[in-house]
Amino acid sequence: MPGVALQHHQGEFAGGVVVEPAGTHHGVGAAAGTDLPASGGNNKNRLLMLPTEVCTPDQRLMDNLATTIKSLHDSRLIATVHYYGYFPFSVNVAGSTRFDAQARGDLDTTFKRMRDTFVAQGIPVVLGEYGLLGYDHGPGAVERGEMLKYFEALGHAARTNKVTTVLWDNGSFYDRAKRRWKDAGLLRQMKSSWTTRSATACSDRVFVPKSGPVKDRSLTLNLNGATFTALTQGTTKLVSGRDYTLSGNRLTLKAATLTRLVGDRSPGVNATLQAGFSRGIPWRIQVVTYDTPVQSDTTGTTASFGIPTQFRGDALATMQATYADGSNAGPTNWTSYQEFNTAFAPDYTKKTIRLTPAFLNALKDNTRVKLTFHFWSGATATYHVTKSGSTVTGTTS
Repeated sequence: MPGVALQHHQGEFAGGVVVEPAGTHHGVGAAAGTDLPASGGNNKNRLLMLPTEVCTPDQRLMDNLATTIKSLHDSRLIATVHYYGYFPFSVNVAGSTRFDAQARGDLDTTFKRMRDTFVAQGIPVVLGEYGLLGYDHGPGAVERGEMLKYFEALGHAARTNKVTTVLWDNGSFYDRAKRRWKDAGLLRQMKSSWTTRSATACSDRVFVPKSGPVKDRSLTLNLNGATFTALTQGTTKLVSGRDYTLSGNRLTLKAATLTRLVGDRSPGVNATLQAGFSRGIPWRIQVVTYDTPVQSDTTGTTASFGIPTQFRGDALATMQATYADGSNAGPTNWTSYQEFNTAFAPDYTKKTIRLTPAFLNALKDNTRVKLTFHFWSGATATYHVTKSGSTVTGTTS
């Protein structure tokens, strides 16, 4: 599978960043200390990575690998595992839309296990692949601010636990044709995390309703040991006390400031601010005007079905699917919250939310299904679909 590996070297492997085609293997195919034809006699000096079963960082499997490596008495052997985060967050399923305490705990615990099992026993460890599984479909499954928090925390965990990391990419992060990163801000965040911590916030967006009075809006800052220094819009520095207030780690944008920033309240992003800190990367805050999304009736087939949706400045977070008796509907039947992109996907340009064949074919025939769409502003929309053979009918009531 094609990809690009962004390597960050820690501890004994300190050296910098390397971008290379993922799947490129160096020194694999021969046991340490043996030579292949035309190898130039270099195999005895090569490093060899040994993975756990299917590269899983399960404690039992890592223990087995550590025992094997120690028994071979070869200083050139390296342990390797993969990590793609807490699964529900990594793919956006079961309502895990945020990099919350559970997702953070999973990350911290996994890296501690790598350190205690390998590094503490003198065994180098390489995280041979990491990322977010939702990115197999491209950006969107995981909200950008939540994604930035994940990569910031992962870089910090790798650095402090002395784990070398290799980013896996199937084309979502790096544009091979133009030879550049698609999200320069993400790259800066990742690279910064290798040397220091960056502050983040509970969200990277502040939503202002299209109509009605504009009110103060607050964000909780995750300072990560840094201190807040300034709030800016471009080159303009906002004034503390007049434009915003800071109480502890609570940043509040004043109603008058938001009124100025949203202007005529056109739907979508009206302004972009940056919260600066004593160290690390500034945190971007988008000021967004939204109105409650509106959907309309439609018909289609199990092969092609999209719900006409006027997003009106909002963005889709997740979708629930249930039958009339409250039981879960769809292929992910252990939760009512279906998987982003696998079951549904928004298309903001075409103003539609596509329900995938995999989702529709998993529904019971001639049985009404209630869909609840959750948007990042906090708004929700209720919709109903009924499948009859290959025909699908969608209604707002």
